[in-house]
Amino acid sequence: MAEKMLHALPRLFQIALTLLVAVASALLCQWLRTPIPWMLGPLLGVAACSIAGAPTRSSGYLRNVGQWVIGAALGLYFTAEVGQLVVSLWWAILLGILWALALGYGFGLWLHHRSAADLPELSPRDLRATTYFAGAIGGASEMALLAERNHARTDLVAASHSLRLVLVVVCLPFGMQWFQSHWGLHVNSNLLPGPRLLQWPGLLYLTLATGAGALLMQAIKRNNPWFMGPLLVAMGLTLAGVQWTAVSSEMSNMAQLFIGISLGVRFKREFVRTAPKWLLSVSLGTLGMMLASVVFGWALAWGTGLHPATLILGTSPGGIAEMAITAKVLELGAPVVTAFQVCRLMAVLLIVAPLYQWVALPAHAEAPATKS
Repeated sequence: MAEKMLHALPRLFQIALTLLVAVASALLCQWLRTPIPWMLGPLLGVAACSIAGAPTRSSGYLRNVGQWVIGAALGLYFTAEVGQLVVSLWWAILLGILWALALGYGFGLWLHHRSAADLPELSPRDLRATTYFAGAIGGASEMALLAERNHARTDLVAASHSLRLVLVVVCLPFGMQWFQSHWGLHVNSNLLPGPRLLQWPGLLYLTLATGAGALLMQAIKRNNPWFMGPLLVAMGLTLAGVQWTAVSSEMSNMAQLFIGISLGVRFKREFVRTAPKWLLSVSLGTLGMMLASVVFGWALAWGTGLHPATLILGTSPGGIAEMAITAKVLELGAPVVTAFQVCRLMAVLLIVAPLYQWVALPAHAEAPATKS
């Protein structure tokens, strides 16, 4: 027991040091009035320290708590009226899913074209698997697992998803803030959460119910259990008219900080040294996807009557929690953004592997790697 405690001390010290850096970075961003400072600050501050060689470390337990709080908070937006709105948008959500699949496929082709000459050690089939799963707009861990099963380079796939996610998380909130300062963002007030006040013992009831949802999702081995479980439970309760309590801004800030840390620690010094041209290609491709998503979101907003900012976040190539946090903090229609992102992720996880066997693999399995 004593030996285990001694072994854990360096790890605990690294986690504590990382938390201090994250809090300082969040306060700095809050002082600078950046968008979503409690996620962007920790992300950028911890990433900078990690790249510089500092011994940063994220706690899986704290990350789970962060996802738990955000999932529960987002579920409180799904009042009966919002539920009817989301159901009426089924066709737009379907278009968003098709858009995500097409966007990821095109991104993979871009990476294939840019990287074919730089990865001669990969066979044509392995190169296609690497670029295909690196381009798919899905979760990093799930895409890396699929890549490994298809003999791709999982380090490049993981690097692509990490960089894409961070670029979207950094760029879109600043874009939304700029848009808000110049034209204003007037989102339907019905898209705000149901309960507005923190209440006791309602908070205890919500914690127990959403915690049980997370454990159930974990037991049946679902993706993102500590986000999806609380989200679905809180959503069901709110749709049923049960409004025990709100989630305080302090709790939301803490959750964003934990999620920001988990993103920032991905960027170790070795990350920057891994295939610089690959990272440049990912960066350029991600910026292109964001611009294309802005146009697509604007067109979808015209067809639905919703605010463009809501649909841009809903169809952007970011992560569920990060885009939903942006919508929540900036009051840009968090339930619609969450619905779009959740449905997209579920569809991508179900479709992307069969699509690879059906479309991507036959077209490239026998062809030689082309020179860019």
